[in-house]
Formats: sequence, structure tokens, C-alpha cells
Amino acid sequence: MPEPHAPAGARSARRARGAALALSAALVVPLALTAGSGTAAAAPGGHHDSRTKPHKHHLNTHKYVALGDSYAAGIGIPDQLGTPAGCGRSNHNYPSLTAKGIGFDRFTDVTCGGARTVDMTQPQTVTGGVNPPQLNAVTADTSVVTVQIGGNDIGFGEIIGRCASVSASDPFGDPCHKLYTAGGTDQLAARVDATAAKVASVVRGIHRKAPHARILVLGYPAILPDSGIGCFSTVPVAFGDVPYLRDTQKRLNAMIAAQARKGGARYVDVYGPSVGHDACRPTGRWVEGVNPSTPFHPNAVGHEGMAAAVAAALPAR
Repeated sequence: MPEPHAPAGARSARRARGAALALSAALVVPLALTAGSGTAAAAPGGHHDSRTKPHKHHLNTHKYVALGDSYAAGIGIPDQLGTPAGCGRSNHNYPSLTAKGIGFDRFTDVTCGGARTVDMTQPQTVTGGVNPPQLNAVTADTSVVTVQIGGNDIGFGEIIGRCASVSASDPFGDPCHKLYTAGGTDQLAARVDATAAKVASVVRGIHRKAPHARILVLGYPAILPDSGIGCFSTVPVAFGDVPYLRDTQKRLNAMIAAQARKGGARYVDVYGPSVGHDACRPTGRWVEGVNPSTPFHPNAVGHEGMAAAVAAALPAR
């Protein structure tokens, strides 16, 4: 059903509060974040076609290392493997699908939910233990590295939670935009800009450890529709705030792309292929909305789509 444009009176307020409460409950499960969700399955969101499947390459590949946060780890997608358990690492995340589809001799996945750029060089404490500094896995003989990082540096989980909270009382306004631009400064734009140097440092760190590796830096897939006012029942963000948050995500992706290219790495656009597969879609979505297992994270179909984008960025040689 399409999102109604003007639910009336108390019914509208109750619906808004209910959606925000549902999101608050969902956020008990770490949202880009700190602990895994066991073996809970992500809703696949419909059928997909063969274009989302990674394809075989003839690369003379040896060692592939995957770095990143929960968008790379595959939180909530079976099977959840690896240690510590709190990283939420799936053997069907896009790194695993890429490794299998291309056929690397060695594959190391150290992605972890909640990871920030600082966790590339420092240990990260999560439920069940400590994930070592992710860059420890990159060695001189590494041939390919993928990294997806930066969302937690700008406070992804906090942004979603706060925007849902303020939207409950003003679903037709732009309370989140007002919150983050109070005083005349766009706080989220400032956070994105401040994260640029951190992403650049990660790329340099990979180059230092593996001078001959191909480095692929991924952006983030679309959470909200690429146009329009969203879907309050699934993504409880006020209609007037949807363009602001969409533009913030695009700003983040543009920053990551710029830092990847400046650092001699290849940017992998996963936003473009995910347009039309956002969390508002009843089927075929790559990212979930208010889902207790994987709130606002890629599902299994999304990881297949991202794996295809990575595979396309690794031409045969």
C-alpha cells in the first residue's frame, strides 16, 4: 500500500508514535554497531535475478582481505560465523560471496559490526570478545582488499534513532533537519567532512601494508527512496526529513568516493545499483526497514547485489 499523505488527527499521532516505538525496539539490536544478532535471518525482500550474482573471473588471485563495519559483515544473515560473535559476521556477506565467486586462494574476513575508522588500527571490543585491529589482516602478499567504513564515524545509529524519535510528534514536518541544523550549522555535513581525513588514513594504511594490492572502497546502498517522501510505517522518518537524510547519505558516499580516488583506490558505487531496492520496497529491497533482526541494514539480496558490484570492479587479467 502507498504511504497515506494525510492521516487524520489522533490516529496519525498514534501511528507515528507506534512506528517510532517499533524503531526504538529494533535499535536494541545493534544498528551498524556493536553486537551481532546470533543466527537471526534477514528478510530477503523478494526474488532477484541473475544480474545480482557475482560471476567468475580469471584473476590470478591469491589473498583477499575484507575490512569494514556491519554493512560489510552481514549482521543477521545466516550463517553467523567467526569470532568474536559480536561482530555479526556472515558467511553469506558480500565478501564471502565475492571470495567464492572469484575463487581466491586465501580469504580473510575481519569485518565487524560497529567498526569505525579507528578500529582499523585499534582493537574493537564487542559482545563475546575483542576484534583485533582490522589492518592486522592485511599483509604484503595481499592482492585484493575491500573496505566499507565511515557510517559509524558520522553516527549512523544515533541519527536514525534521534530522527525517528523527533518524527513521532511531527511526521509531516522536518524536525530532524531542524535538530541537526540548529544554530545555522549542518552538523551532519560537518561530521561527513570531518570523517574524510579518517577514510583517507585507512586507504593509506592499506597501501603501506600491501603496496601491490587492489583496494576497493565501497559506499553505502540506498536506505531511503532516491526521490519522494519515503514510507513512514517502514522507515519512521518525517516526510520533510527524507530529502535531508537522503542528501546526507549521498554526501557521505561522495566523500568516500573522493577519498578513495585521491588515495589511489577504486571506489565501488553500491548506491546506484540499489536505487529502486530501498527499504520502502515491499519486495526486492536490498536494505531492511524496521526489522528486529537487521534494522536498516542490507539483507541477503543486498549482499548479493554488492558482491556483483565488487566483482564488476575486478576485471579479468
